[in-house]
Amino acid sequence: MKNSIWFLGCVFLTILSSCIGDDVIDDAVEPIVRIENLIDSIQVGTDYQFEASFLNNVGKPESVPLSWSSSDSDVVSITDDGTASALNPGSVIITVFAQTSASTFEESFDLNVGASTTTVVQPTSRSGVIRTTSSYDLTGDFTIEEVDGSLVVNIAENYRASTALPGLYVYLTNNPNTIAGALEIGAVEVFEGAHAYSLASVGLNDYNHILYYCKPFNVKVGDGEIQ
Repeated sequence: MKNSIWFLGCVFLTILSSCIGDDVIDDAVEPIVRIENLIDSIQVGTDYQFEASFLNNVGKPESVPLSWSSSDSDVVSITDDGTASALNPGSVIITVFAQTSASTFEESFDLNVGASTTTVVQPTSRSGVIRTTSSYDLTGDFTIEEVDGSLVVNIAENYRASTALPGLYVYLTNNPNTIAGALEIGAVEVFEGAHAYSLASVGLNDYNHILYYCKPFNVKVGDGEIQ
C-alpha cells in the first residue's frame, strides 16, 4: 500500500513539474481601447455614431469613461460620446481615449470626408498557430470564422497534442496567461488531426487568443494568438 501511494505521488509530481513551462507567470496584459465600428470615410453633412470598448490589464471588458477628439474640428467635429459630424471635405485623425484611475489609453484612425460614407471591409476569418509553453507536445494551425451565427474554431490537420496530459482544456481569451475571464470551449478530446468547435453567441473579434490549460493543476500548456 505504501509503495502504491509513493508511486502515485511520484506520478503526480512528474506530471506537475513537466506541466510547468514558465517559471513565473504574469497574469497582466497591456490594456487596450478598441473602436468597434470603424469607417473609411463619411459623407459631408452627415453624422456617425462611433462605439468603443476597453479591455483592462487582465483582458476583461471594463466600463471606463471614454472621450473622443478630432485633429481638425473644421472638417469633422466629434462629441465626447463619439458622435461625429462631417462638416467639410478633407481628412482627420479621430482618437478615442479611455480613462482609468491609473492611466489614459488611446486608439486612433484616419477618417476621410467626401461624397459618401464607406465602412471598413472586415475580415470574414482569422487565423493563428498553436504553440506549446510546456514540455508537452502541442502544435498546429487554426482558423476561426463566423458560420450561420456561430463562431467555428477550425483546428488544422497538422495539429498534435500529447495524450499524456490529464485534464487538458481549450479556451478563447484576451489574456493568454490565465483562464480567469476566458471562454471555456471544453475538454480536449481530439489529440491529432483536424477537428472543429462551434460556439454560439461569440463574435469573430471578441477574443484574441486560443489557450490550452492543464485544468487539474491550473497550469498553462500552450496558446496561439488570433491574427
